[in-house]
Amino acid sequence: MNAATEPETLAELISDCADIPAGLRERRPSAPTPPAPRGWAVDEACHSQVADLDDYA
Repeated sequence: MNAATEPETLAELISDCADIPAGLRERRPSAPTPPAPRGWAVDEACHSQVADLDDYA
């Protein structure tokens, strides 16, 4: 692994990743879990912006 340069091939990238110590590759329990995505719905204002879109096709 050469930390001074970016890998130029997929093989170099895989080789570099293989050199990463196992302790750094594991997900640590203290890592925060991202929040679940919020739901959304299209309201009338949103729908009205694209209501006549077919006229431009």
